[in-house]
Amino acid sequence: MVMNLTDFLIPAIDIRGGKVVRLLRGDFDRVSIYSDDPVKLACLFQEAGFRRIHVVDLDGAEGGKLRNYDLIKGVREVFRGEIQVGGGIRSYDVAESLFKEGIDYLVIGTLAIRKPEEFVRIVEDFPGRIVLSLDSKGGRVAVEGWKKSSGIRPEDLTERFEERPIWGYLYTVVDRDGTLGGVDPEPYKRIRKRLKKPILASGGVSSVEDIKKLEGVVEGVVVGRAIYEGRIPVRGLGVP
Repeated sequence: MVMNLTDFLIPAIDIRGGKVVRLLRGDFDRVSIYSDDPVKLACLFQEAGFRRIHVVDLDGAEGGKLRNYDLIKGVREVFRGEIQVGGGIRSYDVAESLFKEGIDYLVIGTLAIRKPEEFVRIVEDFPGRIVLSLDSKGGRVAVEGWKKSSGIRPEDLTERFEERPIWGYLYTVVDRDGTLGGVDPEPYKRIRKRLKKPILASGGVSSVEDIKKLEGVVEGVVVGRAIYEGRIPVRGLGVP
């Protein structure tokens, strides 16, 4: 049996237009809405006993600028555990402001590739609090809201920053994300051999069986749709 799910799973609250949604394979034109109230959902995850949640400003990821700042603040006010935030964090000032609001970790991808010097400055000034986002699409890291390919392999990107004081990595297989198509543990096993820092997995999780495949390979799994559609039961969370 897997470890305590509330320790290993990290529920995703992806915000677009003020609502909690999930994209299919990172496609902004293929959206499913699950809640009108991200803050209330964070309360439910708090009551269910989760120790960490993953909040994404999808409007920020798409537009390049954080758009749901007030909602993120609202989530921080009600969730007592750890919060990691991603989407639209494209400057030092935005990162600093989120840390001042009490956010524990920032998930950053595009900035690490487009402006590596600024990314390193954030990492050095906030050691152990940056999660490098590896959004793998067709075997290459996707950037700018997953709309463009950097042409860089995930493993090559990790080589640039593994010795920096980042917390670790969020490795998302975008081709599987939001599909409920199941997890392929092999990419995580391959990259695990190269890295010392923690890895979080994301993309395709559909059941507790999928989670078992990742136990011992990664340090945690970000899950969205499988929770919202009741495939992974969460105490107190009403699902459609």
